[in-house]
Amino acid sequence: MTWNPAKYSHYADHRGRPFFDLVSRIDAGAPRRVVDLGCGPGEFTATLAARWPDAEVVGVDSSPAMIAAAQAAPERPENLRFVTGDLRDWTPGPEDDVVVTNAALQWVPEHRELLSAWAAAMPAGSWLALQVPGNFGAPSHVLMREHAATPVWRHLLDGVLRHDDAVGEPSDYLQVLGAAGLGVDAWETTYLQVLQGEDPVLEWVRGTGLRPVLDALSPEQAAEFEEGYAALLRKAYPRADAGTVFPFRRIFAVGHKPA
Repeated sequence: MTWNPAKYSHYADHRGRPFFDLVSRIDAGAPRRVVDLGCGPGEFTATLAARWPDAEVVGVDSSPAMIAAAQAAPERPENLRFVTGDLRDWTPGPEDDVVVTNAALQWVPEHRELLSAWAAAMPAGSWLALQVPGNFGAPSHVLMREHAATPVWRHLLDGVLRHDDAVGEPSDYLQVLGAAGLGVDAWETTYLQVLQGEDPVLEWVRGTGLRPVLDALSPEQAAEFEEGYAALLRKAYPRADAGTVFPFRRIFAVGHKPA
């Protein structure tokens, strides 16, 4: 899948809130290595390097464009490096005391099995923290799937989009990590984000959930798809005086392996 780092970072402040809420629950004092799986353009990974300056901090992402953007960032901390890699191929090492994966696991159907394997392999005293979107049942995603299923688009987009079983509920991740022997804190938060500009919800999903559609269509087809989809979004998310309110549900779990 093709990623656009600039488009993804357009709403960096909004996308950052769940990340910082997640890592605030990690109570690691002096980790040896911190790994950010699905690090994207790396601006949030850099905050981990600042928080733990004595740790080796590694950002991993499958997108060469994202890794290139991360490596090009000015004033990168000396303890921070980025590598291209598929998180499905990643396994914890004996010094990986903190593992963070923020808004990445929803792209991996087998991520529950991965979490279980990671938790089992991580060293004693380590922390495993995850955040995934919980909005697959929201109008933004339901309307995208319904629009893709209409006769004009079905033959081009059949099987392209994820459905509402792409992620679990907080209780599912509590069970997965708890079964691996971790103490688990699991929760959900819905942020009421106020977006500005024309068609801001469309602009938001262009950076994330709409990427598979844009990859599957030609530029002309993508523009036509977006035109119809945008009309549906305007009805579902009407613009108010303060802007367009976009509920943004996130699911979190932080596990701590006993020392």
